[in-house]
Amino acid sequence: MKPVPLSVLPVGARARIVQIHGGRGLVRKLLALGLRIGSEVRLEHHRGRGLVVSSGAARVALGGGIVEKLFVQPLVDVDADVGDSLQHHPTGDRDT
Repeated sequence: MKPVPLSVLPVGARARIVQIHGGRGLVRKLLALGLRIGSEVRLEHHRGRGLVVSSGAARVALGGGIVEKLFVQPLVDVDADVGDSLQHHPTGDRDT
């Protein structure tokens, strides 16, 4: 899957930061906030053009200019997918 801007994710989505389209100043600012390439984030809520993400135990508010420069790879929640498939199975049991 192609990386997408962090700004397009829905609330509750999890993703891994894979690209930062900015200079050293932006990279330093993000490092100070605990965010770097490889960080896993969860989108908590949109706030105007910006948004709030959590990474580990930290919550970070990011402005609209920054979120357009962070590209992420959405993560699939395996447990949720398994739960969804069980809910749609007629008996709710796995085939063995």
